[in-house]
Amino acid sequence: MNHFFRSFGFALSGIVFALRTQSHMRFHMFAAITACVLGFTVSLKPLEWSIILLAIAVVISAEMINTAVEQAVNLASPEFHPIAKIAKDVAAGAVLIAAAVSAIIGLLIIGPPLWRLFL
Repeated sequence: MNHFFRSFGFALSGIVFALRTQSHMRFHMFAAITACVLGFTVSLKPLEWSIILLAIAVVISAEMINTAVEQAVNLASPEFHPIAKIAKDVAAGAVLIAAAVSAIIGLLIIGPPLWRLFL
């Protein structure tokens, strides 16, 4: 059980590192909190919450994997290398796709009830 709590601590340390050092991670967390506040505002149903939370988890996870890739690439290749650039660009592209699709999901689920609320 002690090993479990140590592993949990390492994971939390990784989250804190990403939040502290990555501006995109902070942006994604702000967007996640905003989506949750809007979800409460429009009283999302459980299935809608599940989809929104899954989309948030995918984006945050992708951003953290991107951070891990960037750190590993920086360690392995401190100087510029075209293959290192490709690794970083592909990881960043994965985050972009996840974020774009999540934004669309958010608009599809939260947009209509929010629109009705303001009309």
